[in-house]
Amino acid sequence: MSLKIRMSRGGAKKRPYYRIVIADSRMPRDGRYIERVGTYDPLLPKDNEGRITLVEDRIKYWLSVGALPSDRVNRFLDAAGIMKRPARNNPQKALPGQKRLDREEAKREADEKAKEEAAAAAAAPAEEAPAEEAPAEEAPAEAPAEEAKAEEAKSEEASAEEAKAEDAPAEEAPAEESEEKKE
Repeated sequence: MSLKIRMSRGGAKKRPYYRIVIADSRMPRDGRYIERVGTYDPLLPKDNEGRITLVEDRIKYWLSVGALPSDRVNRFLDAAGIMKRPARNNPQKALPGQKRLDREEAKREADEKAKEEAAAAAAAPAEEAPAEEAPAEEAPAEAPAEEAKAEEAKSEEASAEEAKAEDAPAEEAPAEESEEKKE
């Protein structure tokens, strides 16, 4: 039979209260236990003496028999000076995953390729570069001139329509007809 020193939850919803118990490892968390050896009330302040209570002589007995404490109970026992908790160190935990390493490698390769292309473009003969840029400069110069002509034509048409609207008495005609009908 493998024995564990662990916590068994009690208390109401959102009001936890734990018993520190000796239990068979095959039993459920809140199920049958062999002996209660302490309590833990997480709702009390950390400096309160009643937050953690331990029956030290019984805990020492069960440790001598071979009971293993859970991680949290091991912290309590270390704080009480009953048992020394070994320091944990997992240097692999902080390392990035394989997918991230692959993305960084792809990005690094893309950056190197872009630098090589930039160096190749800078090393190209100086005579070819101005010849390629000349047509590019002409095209934007023509486009604004054509747009300006189109805008002038639109504004002339709009002013002509406004002039026609001022000359025609559109509002007076319906009013005259309605007066004629009344008579």
